Amino acid sequence: MHLRFPAIVCALRPHGEAGGVAHVFSEDHGLVAGYVPGARGRQLRPVLIPGNGIDCELRARADSQLPTLRAELTASRAPWLGEPMPAAAIGWVTALTAAAMPDRQPHPPLFGALEAVLDAICLAPSARGWLAVLVGFEVLLLRELGHGRQSSGAALPEPADFSANLALFDRLAGPLARYALAHRRSDVMAARAMLRERLGRIV
Repeated sequence: MHLRFPAIVCALRPHGEAGGVAHVFSEDHGLVAGYVPGARGRQLRPVLIPGNGIDCELRARADSQLPTLRAELTASRAPWLGEPMPAAAIGWVTALTAAAMPDRQPHPPLFGALEAVLDAICLAPSARGWLAVLVGFEVLLLRELGHGRQSSGAALPEPADFSANLALFDRLAGPLARYALAHRRSDVMAARAMLRERLGRIV
């Protein structure tokens, strides 16, 4: 197997002394895991930050083997990780994608939505400018995973209505925990709880 494609880094797990297993989300291949030699070294650590855009290359001798992944940075979201609110939002949407999406099943609309929400988080002057985009991403993820009925009553409010979008954000917590994250609820939902606490300070 030899593949090359653009992707978004969603998670990095330590593996071995200095390596790591990166989980990246792509338009054509869905969520893909690959071993990155030296992932925690000085050169690659800034590249494999969740939220970053990369050009990645996967190589494996067999489909059953964990492929080796090489990554080249194309879009860095690191400058926003020093700000508590954007950092919490980026941490949540990437953790959600890594935990909820099945391996190697493409979901092109969700890939586009993840790119859009990351761009909105980084470009909008405050959470009032990106919360509606993030909520739309959560609704789309539930629908893409076949849980559309659980969010069918979640009509998207006007983007400028922060209070209504925050209320919908609260209502989506249950379906996300019960369906999309049923197998990994505690650790991943903790990232959402941190984001909710910070969003509450705006109100």
